[in-house]
Amino acid sequence: MSSVVRKHDRGPFDIIGDVHGCFDELVMLLEQLGYSVEGRGERTSVKPPAGRKTVFVGDLVDRGPKIPAVLRLVMGMVAAGTALCLPGNHDDKLTRALMGRKVKIQHGLEQSLEQLADESPEFKSQVRQFFESLPSHYLLDDGKLVVVHAGLKANLHGQTGKAVRSFALFGDTTGKLDEHGLPERRDWAAAYRGKPLIVYGHTPVAEAHWVNNTVNIDTGCVFGGSLTALRYPELETVAVKALRTYAESRRPFLPLDVSEA
Repeated sequence: MSSVVRKHDRGPFDIIGDVHGCFDELVMLLEQLGYSVEGRGERTSVKPPAGRKTVFVGDLVDRGPKIPAVLRLVMGMVAAGTALCLPGNHDDKLTRALMGRKVKIQHGLEQSLEQLADESPEFKSQVRQFFESLPSHYLLDDGKLVVVHAGLKANLHGQTGKAVRSFALFGDTTGKLDEHGLPERRDWAAAYRGKPLIVYGHTPVAEAHWVNNTVNIDTGCVFGGSLTALRYPELETVAVKALRTYAESRRPFLPLDVSEA
C-alpha cells in the first residue's frame, strides 16, 4: 500500500472531486484544466500541463454511465506518475464485491457490477489490486495539504490503521441512519482547527464549500450537479456542468452558506 505521507510532493496539484463514472465530464474538466486527453475509453492517455499532477479524492465508481472508462483513465494516470488517487467508500465496497465478499448491491454498486461484467477477469483483478494499493489519505506539500475522501480530524493526519481508514472513507458517522435512510454523519469540519488545508468530497454540495480551512469539492456531478477541481496552491476552483442527471440523490445537496464561502 502506498504511504500516506508524501510531504516531498509539493504539487502544483489539480484535486478532483467524486467522479462516479462520469467519464465525459472528467475529460471535459481535465481539458479545461489544460491537460491533453487522447483517445476515449479503451485507450485514453492524459498529458498534464508541465509540472502539474492530478489528485482524485475517490468514489470513481457507481451510479454513472462509463465506470470502466473512468477506471482505465485514472489507473493509467497513476501508473504514469501523473496522478495520485484515494479510495472512496464506493470504491471500497466494489473492491470487497470483487473479492467475493458479501455486500449489499445498492447505492449504485449494481451499475458498477453490470458494466464490469463485460470486462475481462484480468481487468477486474487489476481494478481490485489498484484500489487495495491506495492509502487512506495523503499528507502533501510539507504537511500543508491533506487530501482525503470524507474528511479527517487533525490528530489523525499522517496516521494509519483501521480507525483512520474508516474515518477517511466514511466520515464521522454515528452508526445511525438519517431520515433519508443513509448513514448519519457528524459535521467534523465545523470543529476542525488544524493548520493543514483539508480537501475532500463524499457529501454532495451545491458548489465547493469552504469552512475552517477545509473545502468539500464533491459537487454531485452524477446527480446532475457539476464536477469540480481545486487548483493548488492557487486555491481556485474549476468546474464543468454535468451533461445530464445520471442518478437521483436520496439526500438533498447541502446548500452553500455564503457566510462561510
